[in-house]
Amino acid sequence: MQPYFFPYLGHFGLIDSVDDWIIFDVTQYTPKTWMNRNRILHPKESWQYVTVPLANSSISIKTHETRILDIDKTKQSIIGKISHYKRHAPYFYKVNEIVSNTFDNTEDGSLVSLNINALQAVCDYLGIPFHYRKATELGISYPDSMAPGDWAPLISSEIGASEYVNPSGGKAIFDKSVFEKKHVDLSFAEFAEFKYDTGPYEYQPHLSILDVMMWNSTETILDKMRENTTLTKL
Repeated sequence: MQPYFFPYLGHFGLIDSVDDWIIFDVTQYTPKTWMNRNRILHPKESWQYVTVPLANSSISIKTHETRILDIDKTKQSIIGKISHYKRHAPYFYKVNEIVSNTFDNTEDGSLVSLNINALQAVCDYLGIPFHYRKATELGISYPDSMAPGDWAPLISSEIGASEYVNPSGGKAIFDKSVFEKKHVDLSFAEFAEFKYDTGPYEYQPHLSILDVMMWNSTETILDKMRENTTLTKL
């Protein structure tokens, strides 16, 4: 998967379902995606973005080349945007610490590094094993021209995977026969919505994991994440 910024709960359900997680950082960067922003509750109504401004947001670079414009300023901006949770959310201080530490532990200014640190911090907090490798560091020789559905079977085969799991929303880009030729099973993960109490705010679906952690204990999050994640082999 691409390295997303504090993604929604289903992303962690997928991490929890696999043995090896590949950070997909080798392709062209796509601006205005979940890689540099996500959604949290707005203090007055609906939701708002928390965004990581980039110094080089462009389709002319690779994902692993993206750099944060001003990491300290971005940290303060996001800490400020989540501060309204302090009045009502029972786990505000724990989540605030996770966000702060994620930025403090990203010393190279890389968006990929920031997002990996975020995934690691959340997984550590929830007690989910997170064994990851970057696609850029696998030593694979990638063809110059590849369709969206070509990457997964190639990488799976090259690293000796027996099964590849993808969110169900990506079914259309994959051809089962391509995986079969490489002796790799193809499965899809479906994530049912987890609704929870957000105090005086109106609940908004599919927000960042930050919102989920603000209102729920680690035990509740793990239970609901696993209960609402279903794997189906194609």
